[in-house]
Amino acid sequence: MKRLKLVPDNTSVPFARYAVIAVGLSVVVMVASLALLFTRGLNFGIDFEGGTVIEIATKGPADVAGLRHTLGGLGIGEVQLQKFGDDSHVLIRIGAMEGGSSTDDQGQVVVRKVKEALGTEVEYRRIESVGPQVSGELIRSATMAVLIAVALMFVYISFRFEWQFGVGAVLSIFHDVLATIGVFSLFHLEFNLTTIAALLTIVGYSMNDTVVVFDRMRENLRKFKKMDLRELIDLSINETLSRTIMTSVTTLIALIALFVFGGEVIRSFTFAMIFGIVIGTYSSIYVAAPVLIWVGVKREWGTKAPGSKVEKKA
Repeated sequence: MKRLKLVPDNTSVPFARYAVIAVGLSVVVMVASLALLFTRGLNFGIDFEGGTVIEIATKGPADVAGLRHTLGGLGIGEVQLQKFGDDSHVLIRIGAMEGGSSTDDQGQVVVRKVKEALGTEVEYRRIESVGPQVSGELIRSATMAVLIAVALMFVYISFRFEWQFGVGAVLSIFHDVLATIGVFSLFHLEFNLTTIAALLTIVGYSMNDTVVVFDRMRENLRKFKKMDLRELIDLSINETLSRTIMTSVTTLIALIALFVFGGEVIRSFTFAMIFGIVIGTYSSIYVAAPVLIWVGVKREWGTKAPGSKVEKKA
């Protein structure tokens, strides 16, 4: 019985031939993402903006217009309503009220007024409240978490390989993170703490893919000391392509199932993960590897520094 193979044996795709085009496309994506971030901004969720989220379920199809009219007259701040799942589920978002005494007081006042207005005819499935001060601290902490993760990845790759590999890996990570943020800004998707968790996961996943390619590249640098670097990069990527594609596909199957059946609460997380895995697989091939062509790499991996008493490895 033959095994399923997503990538045939002895694959020989000339990836390096299209490196300039791919890197140019990546630069365009990164610049466009930055432009969207500074012009359109992000649709911050309650975690970063502050306010209250109440998830309700009605006994029949929800009358969103009626709910909006009822809640809009309560004087509790900006109210947004969104259906999700079936017609009976509604997500109510209420912006933080300015001049409130504290986070807890604001949340309690809002929840009490909403419950008084809607009564017991609806089921309250989720209630969350975050104050503006807490949300500001979360933004700073989330930004620091991503930057520290990227910096530590650079240190790790530089020690395990060489600084040139570290540069390629970090550029690949920045590409993935910026592209994912750009998509969230373009489609105005909710950006919350679960999205930050997804970004950190993407950083680790992308680095894992990149390290696999780099490790095979280092082996081939030892083995083929006179091979042209472009040919060697193509060889290394093709040799690891089956593993890369298989890992990405199996992970995507699970994430797509979560996206479809997991509900609204984790939808932003699963969407970010799906997009991040696709773009991360691309960047490990067309961002991290091409950088080595331009910055150069050490070829004598089995040789000690000149003057050392240790002889060259066989």
